[in-house]
Amino acid sequence: MTEKTYSGFIAIIGPTNAGKSTLINQIMGRKVSIVSHKVQTTRTRLRAVKMVGNRQLVFVDTPGVFKPKRRLDRAMVGAAMDATSDADAVLLVVDATHGITETIRDLIGRVKNHANLYVALNKVDAVAKLDLLPMVDELSKMADVREFFMISALKNDGVQQMLKSLATVMPESPYLFDAADSVDVPDLLYLAELTREKIYKYVHAELPYHINVVTERVETADDDVLDIYQKIVVQSDAHKKIVIGRAGSQLKQIGTAARHDIQDQWGVNARLHLFVRVEPNWENTAENYSDQGLEFGK
Repeated sequence: MTEKTYSGFIAIIGPTNAGKSTLINQIMGRKVSIVSHKVQTTRTRLRAVKMVGNRQLVFVDTPGVFKPKRRLDRAMVGAAMDATSDADAVLLVVDATHGITETIRDLIGRVKNHANLYVALNKVDAVAKLDLLPMVDELSKMADVREFFMISALKNDGVQQMLKSLATVMPESPYLFDAADSVDVPDLLYLAELTREKIYKYVHAELPYHINVVTERVETADDDVLDIYQKIVVQSDAHKKIVIGRAGSQLKQIGTAARHDIQDQWGVNARLHLFVRVEPNWENTAENYSDQGLEFGK
């Protein structure tokens, strides 16, 4: 007798810096989404496939929800909310150290009618237990939450039990992807994301939000080293000077850190070739959105 199989989508939503990327990295046991102390770092919709027994959980890691100002902002928020419409379950990640913010209230209002709405209170290790109960009570009054999870994504506390619970509501279905843990993101985009993470780390203030990274090509050299060619797109000559730094020091620091990360993640030897290009209108160019799985919009 053929064993039944189950497979479905889980949309992970939440405010910026709630810990969604850290959570998806913890679930997968490796880095698949960039993490930064800065907000609004995740731009793409990334699908991560996790097997729990004979049940396949397809997590959709979405950009954080915030008040959009630019076209890119609106596309990112739109991608996050679109992911919930066809999902079999919605997992709202709340930073317990920030409590129930207006953004959380707005999000709950948007997804409160979903049949399988779950809430993960993250970073609970940094909050007194007595302070968690009022959060649960307030959210329970706003929506019919199927289950609350108390987790620390960074420390992997409560994450495995959460996966078991989410698995129970996956519909009976043939596997939507191969029956193995995997990540559905194009290699060129993933390589670009690793470099963009380092820009967030080393370039300060608001500049990283106006920067795009594009992997133009990857070649295998005769010595079996991957040659990776990427362009860092900025909006002005002033931005270009900041990214390059004095005598190229900033760009070298970004490139060295990104190359080490690429080699660690892929288990290869690599040479990373970075070029900074000024494209003043990149945020208004449709193909720059489609490359990241976003809708161009208005």
